[in-house]
Amino acid sequence: MDGATDVLDQERLLARFGRRFNAGEVIFTEGDAATHAFLLQEGRVRLIKRVGAVERSLRVVRPGDLFGESALLQGAPRNSTAVALSDGAVLALDHDTFQHVLSSNPAVGTRVLHQLIRRLRDAEDQIEILMLRDSQSKVVVALLKQAQHSLGSRGSADGTVNLSVSPLDLSVRVGLDVDTVKRTVQQLREAGYVSIVDESIEIPDAEALRELYSLLGVKDQIRGMAPEPRR
Repeated sequence: MDGATDVLDQERLLARFGRRFNAGEVIFTEGDAATHAFLLQEGRVRLIKRVGAVERSLRVVRPGDLFGESALLQGAPRNSTAVALSDGAVLALDHDTFQHVLSSNPAVGTRVLHQLIRRLRDAEDQIEILMLRDSQSKVVVALLKQAQHSLGSRGSADGTVNLSVSPLDLSVRVGLDVDTVKRTVQQLREAGYVSIVDESIEIPDAEALRELYSLLGVKDQIRGMAPEPRR
């Protein structure tokens, strides 16, 4: 299937199943009945989950991403709240329609499959990151994994790696608040491990960042071996 056909199919899907939203709009709320899954076409959406009195970001959804897929299990409730970070558009698909779209549009089916594989990989990465105690280690390993996995992060001829990742994206991945992530990135920037170029994070030497992560791991081990202070 060529690119022109893909675009035409996408336009037909948008005309039939498209739904627009505005920045700040709540697309669905945790606990509600899940009736539609969504494929994001334009804009960005933040998924939030409340744990007790605390609200935590789960991930930031970007164009091409599937979210709200609990609707594919008939009778399942929403397990998160989706809030639009910008104006945008989604394909809103109920269970039967979603199955039909997957079977009749191979491009959509392939995209969803690749995305689910990526989400599984990201979940494994996040488990590893959350096991770390040091906030700087969390941010460093998240950047290294982004550099390794992201298709948009291929190195340039001089070995530099560019990551299109925001402080909010990083905070979701590492389980820290945005301010802590910003401070940590600034520390890495001052030490020369990263730079900020056009709102993207640039890693001039990934090997140096890996060495820093190894040193932070040693520091974390020493901290774990230290005796508890007497009370």
